[in-house]
Amino acid sequence: MKDQIWWVTGASSGIGAALSRGLAARGARLILSGRNVAALEAVAKDCGAGTMILPFEATDYDAIPGLVEQAWAWGGRIDGLVNNAGISQRSLAVETDFAVYQKIIAVDLLAPIALTQALLPRMIAAGGGQIIAISSVAGVAGVPLRSAYSAAKHGIIGYHDSVRAENEHMGLKVLVVEPGSVRTNVSRNALNADGSVRGASDAAIDNGLSPDDAAAQMLAAVDAGTRELVVAEGAEAAIAALRRSDPNALFDRMNAMVQAGYAKQMEATVRAD
Repeated sequence: MKDQIWWVTGASSGIGAALSRGLAARGARLILSGRNVAALEAVAKDCGAGTMILPFEATDYDAIPGLVEQAWAWGGRIDGLVNNAGISQRSLAVETDFAVYQKIIAVDLLAPIALTQALLPRMIAAGGGQIIAISSVAGVAGVPLRSAYSAAKHGIIGYHDSVRAENEHMGLKVLVVEPGSVRTNVSRNALNADGSVRGASDAAIDNGLSPDDAAAQMLAAVDAGTRELVVAEGAEAAIAALRRSDPNALFDRMNAMVQAGYAKQMEATVRAD
């Protein structure tokens, strides 16, 4: 990846920051995007020279063509795009305001589509490149308390699968990644039913893979030409596998999990924090 130009969204923390460091270690030049400029500057410092900070609000769709112009002009091309920015949810569908669905789908699905659509013609005209799209195990299987997040992450898989099918023969490679629990702020920053920020983490997240380990698996998958990668262990890996091999067994498991009090356990975690 030496001297390749990679654009990473959601680069200020978590998986995005870890992928940025991993790409930099391989010699890539980076465009780092997100909203938190100070955090982006800290990641850029970790990555060393050859880094551009390009902050923007993911849902400012009108600004995206101009941002693509800036990014392309900086290095003369874009060899890789990481669609990573997103927010999660922790609320029952029956209690969740429609505005929560609008926000999560706007950030997690429409924003990466808008950016990819603006960049894709340039990448194809230049001979292709690589896209890494961060979905989720919740994008493979609808799981409790994440109906909006699951909807958006299912969409990420469908959109990027279609882009791959249409453009792989043109030199474009697409890796869709479905992480389980990774030690990030995804749960802490998740939205409640009323749209407020949850402000508390989960035990599963706190005991999950480190972002650096997850990023290493993703970059190894790029090396191998992998098209889809589940980055999960234990029950979460089983969820992804069951959705494809025995959906009814998975549906029964999800039903039993909710009846056993999964939602109430999540509420108790918030109160304890």
